[in-house]
Amino acid sequence: MEKSVLEEVEKIKDEAIRSFLELLKIPAISPDFGGEGEIDKANKLIEILNNSFNFDKIEKFYSVDDRAKDKVRPNIIATYKGEDNRALWIITHIDVVPPGNMLDWTITKPFEPKIIDNKIYARGSEDNGQSIISSLYAAKALMNKKINPELTIKLAFVSDEEAGSKYGMKYLLENHNYLFNKNDYYLIPDAGNKDGTFIEIAEKSILQFKLIVKGKQVHASTPDLGLNAHRVSLELAKKIYDNLHKKFNSKNNLFDPPESTFEPTMVKGSSSSPNIIPGLHEVTFDCRVIPDYKLDDVLKEINRVIVKLKEKNKKIIENKEFPEIDLEIIDKNDSPKPTNPENKLVMEIKKTIKELRKREAVVGGIGGITFATFLRAYNYEAVVWSTNDDVAHQPNEYAIIENLINDSKVFATLMLRLR
Repeated sequence: MEKSVLEEVEKIKDEAIRSFLELLKIPAISPDFGGEGEIDKANKLIEILNNSFNFDKIEKFYSVDDRAKDKVRPNIIATYKGEDNRALWIITHIDVVPPGNMLDWTITKPFEPKIIDNKIYARGSEDNGQSIISSLYAAKALMNKKINPELTIKLAFVSDEEAGSKYGMKYLLENHNYLFNKNDYYLIPDAGNKDGTFIEIAEKSILQFKLIVKGKQVHASTPDLGLNAHRVSLELAKKIYDNLHKKFNSKNNLFDPPESTFEPTMVKGSSSSPNIIPGLHEVTFDCRVIPDYKLDDVLKEINRVIVKLKEKNKKIIENKEFPEIDLEIIDKNDSPKPTNPENKLVMEIKKTIKELRKREAVVGGIGGITFATFLRAYNYEAVVWSTNDDVAHQPNEYAIIENLINDSKVFATLMLRLR
């Protein structure tokens, strides 16, 4: 039976590619990034589901977002019933990041997909379009062979992953938690490596914050009359960078890199001329913290440094104390407990990779955040796996057709084997 299903995946390859190209033509960019949202792409996906598949149920769970086209952010769940109500979930996201600098797209335009040397180039091809199609056509291979699996298959296509999941996975977990079951299996094909031998079971905590330093703007020839916010901000950023690395220096070999990272990523100043002492300067940090530490403790250290730097640079100008330093939290998410490496889904993926690809898969953690973090926070043991070249978010993003088909074979095998 497994052999015939894998052969069926190969037979429907051209149909899978046609569906892939149709979806890739449609932008699905969050309003947070200036887009209209995912509704156009969701409508095309529903059209494909209705015309080409035999799902028992297709459900829509739309969250409200007045900024988006039609004022909704679509989430879709397609169900293929098995003998058991317990389910294998494969959860992918339909939104994509913006194209970035259009001049950097040298092979094709972001939403004009092109196939060259067995690669499909387009924005959203690897992240997360490849896995959308791989999961769909794994299910279709079973449908075409009229196989009723032991477990129910649930394919979820979710919005807003690239901008925090407020209108997507978080919305479903907070408002429709009855959909999920502790005995279900949860597969998130949104991270991996080139040969499909990496299975992600843990994610670092994420903390993003902005430091806003306010000084007193004056002419650069008379710096003593003001306070240089840029200089104070540089000193503050360096002190925070050094102190965080020194204080939170443990390693966790589940991750690569194994240590926490605390990186300044963006700066913004108020000076528009080289002869102006700036009165305002901002620096933004992105921190990926191993689960050994709590983010509240990291924030305590940051605030301690702020207090000391304010005192060191204290200056009274026109009866007002400078510098003013504000800490603005952009994102804060403590990593939940990792998935058990002996989880049955993990073990079945390992077994399948060894049989189909003759390779040994390993488990580990990543610094990024996928849907798995939100599921784990609700004590659902989620597993992240796919095969990709890690070109997500880059210009000339592509998906390798061989990866699409071979991942579909892995998904189909899991659909047949899991009990």
